[in-house]
Amino acid sequence: MKRSMRMALSLAACVVGFYASAASAEIQIAVAGPITGQYAALGEQIRQGAEAAAKAINAKGGVLGEQVKVVVEDDVGDPKQGVSVANRIVGNGIKFVIGHFNSGVSIPASEVYAENNVVMVTPGSTNPLLTSRGLQDVFRVCGRDDQTASVAARYMVAHFKNSKIAIIDDKTQPAIGLADGVESELKKADITPVMRDSINPGEKDFSVFLGKLKAANVDLLYYTGGDPEAGLIARQAHESGQKLQLFSTDGIATSEFPAIAGPASEGAVFVFGLDARQSSSAQAVVAEMRAQGIEPEGFTLYGYAAMQVIAQGMEKSQKADPQGVIDALHDTANTFHTVLGPRSYDKNGDITQDDFAVYVWKGNKYIVAK
Repeated sequence: MKRSMRMALSLAACVVGFYASAASAEIQIAVAGPITGQYAALGEQIRQGAEAAAKAINAKGGVLGEQVKVVVEDDVGDPKQGVSVANRIVGNGIKFVIGHFNSGVSIPASEVYAENNVVMVTPGSTNPLLTSRGLQDVFRVCGRDDQTASVAARYMVAHFKNSKIAIIDDKTQPAIGLADGVESELKKADITPVMRDSINPGEKDFSVFLGKLKAANVDLLYYTGGDPEAGLIARQAHESGQKLQLFSTDGIATSEFPAIAGPASEGAVFVFGLDARQSSSAQAVVAEMRAQGIEPEGFTLYGYAAMQVIAQGMEKSQKADPQGVIDALHDTANTFHTVLGPRSYDKNGDITQDDFAVYVWKGNKYIVAK
């Protein structure tokens, strides 16, 4: 009798354990990016977007019956930290990553993921090198720098052909690559910038730098760094009475830029992905996020889309494992429906859709430039 009772209790415990495990089943997806540091505003956008997407997916039953759990990792926008974060993600057994943001972080981190069969979908790394090394597990939902450079240069030729142009980076790998790309594209149009230089990330006083621009009669500054420096340069030029047209990158697609630049943000131009907030595929998500007090600016919807791509990859393959998602994303017959619009992938993990437009700051918002 006692033996029978023990067997019954043991069986009951196993059944309870099985159902508890099934109830708590979850798919962990890491969001790795600059949550703190120079690019924290953009990292926060990505985090908010990815978490909003996970919440929406979970509200509809999750992925393949399992709930999605977001694990946030801060790489501070630093390559060494990025590798540490990648190793931590691998060590924790997480097989899917939304990140990283900075190309200089994504490239070394991707080597860690490739060695450990972890799927990486970046919402913002645009350096062509990221997807040109034959790594089958690396994808992006954004375009590439060579596309960005072409769009920026064409706009300069059309609207600022007679300007004296300075091209400036912030000494980071993605900024240098993009600056070099624009310089090359301009030279194809027989336009040679009068200055090619760098500034230091975190710099606050740009009086000497602005003096160099003035001495070279620069009236158009193409800057490939982030919003803190771009905002300060624009503000200090304006306050000193120096006329300077700022042309930049997605680094100034943040609410922080006009807050830093003040009135000098007016008319600043930049290249960024097509504004998904205007897309019919994003209207419900935009309305929902705004109702929660979140403005889905900048990379917010890119973080959201990266989560959608991973989830839909699992659904299409009917597997919550990396190889299934990799195969689904590389299948050219598949289209992934995201807030950015449809996404499909080539053999390198690059999107096959056009993704860039030129924007201009007007007041405290940016609109498509004419």
